[in-house]
Amino acid sequence: MKLKPGAITMLGLVLGLACLAAPASLAASVRSTGISGSAAPPVPVLKWRPCQDGFQCASRLGSLFVNGGGPSAQYVNVTSGYAAIPAALQARYDIVGFDPRGFGASAPVRCFPTMAAEGRFLSALPAGFPVGARQIARWDATWAAFDARCARRVRAGLLAHDSTADVARDMDLLRQAVGVRVLNYYGLSYGTALGAIYANLFPARVGRFVLDGNMDPVAYTTNDHARGLPMFLRDREDEASAATLRAFLDLCGKAPATACAFTAGTPAATRAKFTTLIRRLRAHPVFFPGTRQACGFACVVESVPLTQVSSWQSGARVLQELWAATTAHASTAWPAGAAAAGYAGAEQSFALTCSDGPNPRRPAAYTAAALLAYSRSGPMGGLWAWPTEACAHWPATRDRYNGPWNRPTAHPILLLGITGDPDTPYWDSLALARDLARARLLTIHGYGHEEFANPSTCATNYLIRYLLTGALPAKRAVCQQDGRPFR
Repeated sequence: MKLKPGAITMLGLVLGLACLAAPASLAASVRSTGISGSAAPPVPVLKWRPCQDGFQCASRLGSLFVNGGGPSAQYVNVTSGYAAIPAALQARYDIVGFDPRGFGASAPVRCFPTMAAEGRFLSALPAGFPVGARQIARWDATWAAFDARCARRVRAGLLAHDSTADVARDMDLLRQAVGVRVLNYYGLSYGTALGAIYANLFPARVGRFVLDGNMDPVAYTTNDHARGLPMFLRDREDEASAATLRAFLDLCGKAPATACAFTAGTPAATRAKFTTLIRRLRAHPVFFPGTRQACGFACVVESVPLTQVSSWQSGARVLQELWAATTAHASTAWPAGAAAAGYAGAEQSFALTCSDGPNPRRPAAYTAAALLAYSRSGPMGGLWAWPTEACAHWPATRDRYNGPWNRPTAHPILLLGITGDPDTPYWDSLALARDLARARLLTIHGYGHEEFANPSTCATNYLIRYLLTGALPAKRAVCQQDGRPFR
């Protein structure tokens, strides 16, 4: 869909901002608590020009900065999601997106000449996460070699100054560049961590802030909650995913086969069917046409689309196809993932997340963490234990921000939290509401990650009213999700 000219501003794609394109120039002036030194970085001068696909980069009164999460480049997030932004907000605000440093057009972290080269380097890895001693050894060796390559090929100045605190400082320079006194902001998932850090680095510049699908900043940036565990296990994201998976299977078991293809007639029977499917695929993986890897234990865990309720029916069909394939010892078609635009290597997100919080520096710690996660969360444990092992040998950063989180902001912040969120658990929203000095939590009963992807008309109306007028929902306000699983 072509978006209306003039309605959206993509700063990272329009120009190479000095602070984004050349972070090494900030090395002497950025610190973990703000900008110091004799001279602050200059406010960039914006040179507007026509954008891709009919976009016209220009300014209207009022700007709403948006980060769609990831962390990732924001061009696809903001432009593809623009049509879903309520019309009332499109009319009031310029929607401003920018590629964070390390991504897209903002001095990307790049360890390989092409995505294909990176794919070949990582091709020996098991799909999803490792299972068994042989796969774990291959996982450990591959990520150690990956980190060493990145340390050699990427400018040290960029790796040393590629934290979310740095991105927050960049965002404040962009606020000045577009000529606004305070920052209005809409952050999703990882974007909530960016918003929380910005709010505490620049509390006087906080305008109307909406944070949706919240991360607990203490668990994200410190190991105070669970010393020695990888980032995602400190946050108990494995437990949240396990709870949502159980809800997925129970609701499927209550639905007819026309609504949930994987149903076995009752919740208990459907959970047992899923356990049997995992056991079958672990013993005899199913090879999908056109791929080099088989779908085994990790593959079936990853195939359940818990983050978006509107995808639960299609996810159940995939599970049933896998079930049929294991029964007939045949292969089946596997849905292809969408290709990322441009270079989007895994190292770009590692550079940021490894900088933001502590992770074990010994590969063996991830094996122990996976055993712990499996004992408390079942098959979902591996999904969250292994993703940050690339941080074990990643170069250290100087710019991590780990508090305080309670600096009084110029305006209150609106938080949206879904009770059945599998990725950023509801208890994270409760924690962030306690941590921030001025925040109001709107609770949404339902499932999935982020209200933006799992809409609630009630919550959307509150969000619009807040962004247009500053009015917050009542304390302890609760909304219901619009969509029902397996309708």
